[in-house]
Amino acid sequence: MNKNKKIVVMGGSGFLGSHVADKLSDDKYEVIIYDLNQSPYLRPDQKMVIGDILDTKKLNDVIKGATAVYHFAAFADLDEALDKPIKTVETNILGTLKVLEACKLNQIDTFVYASTVYVHSKEGGFYRCSKMAAEQYIEEYYNRYGLNYCILRYGSLYGPRSDVNNGLWQIVNNAINTDVLRYMGHKDSLREYIHVDDAARASLLALGDDFKNQHIVLTGQEPMRVLDLLKMIGELLQIDLKIEFEDSDYAGHYIRTPYSYSDKVGRKYIPSMHVDLGQGLLQMIKNIKSSK
Repeated sequence: MNKNKKIVVMGGSGFLGSHVADKLSDDKYEVIIYDLNQSPYLRPDQKMVIGDILDTKKLNDVIKGATAVYHFAAFADLDEALDKPIKTVETNILGTLKVLEACKLNQIDTFVYASTVYVHSKEGGFYRCSKMAAEQYIEEYYNRYGLNYCILRYGSLYGPRSDVNNGLWQIVNNAINTDVLRYMGHKDSLREYIHVDDAARASLLALGDDFKNQHIVLTGQEPMRVLDLLKMIGELLQIDLKIEFEDSDYAGHYIRTPYSYSDKVGRKYIPSMHVDLGQGLLQMIKNIKSSK
């Protein structure tokens, strides 16, 4: 039982953060969600604190007495970040440093950071830069202060609670509304989609000793051509859909692999059981249709 272990989930009102918060609550942790916005998914056994990650005093107050902190709060829209470098730095780098400092002062056991597979890519723009810098600060906090961490590099997530900022949600929603399967990217793109439930369950392992001070890659089982994915969505919707690719102005996204050379190797975690992509897509289609 973990009922006496307090865990703070920064950005716990969002897509991934809310799922991780629920998994922690299921494991009987005392879960505190800290976010700018009230969580629409807040459970009776969770506590909500409205606050900014740049608010030093409020951070210290909420983290005091915590065993671990999950940090999902970020400026996470890659495309929007391409034109907003200052906001990206303020939220993703300075904000992370504020949380790290509060964790150090309150002597938490583990800091779990939501990073991205873009972090050692040539793509990703200012978003990638901010995540890379944040990872380096996290590593240095460990070197300098002994603050244990686990960096989780997430791939292409999809599933319940996703919204307009999620790539797969955009594809399915557009197909339902226009009968067009439109992909904002290259026709040869490959992706490894991972259901948010699988990612959330795997995220809890970050608290274990085997994952201490490690960089873990969390993506899908196998690379899939986006073209094949679009055809699958068309079959699931049972509509004769037109497929379109728009690549000309879609900067910052990788085509076949997000990786370039790096001396900091991430270990990929693959769960023994996972949500089938087809079943996950059916779930997403149902959720989008029911929200209209």
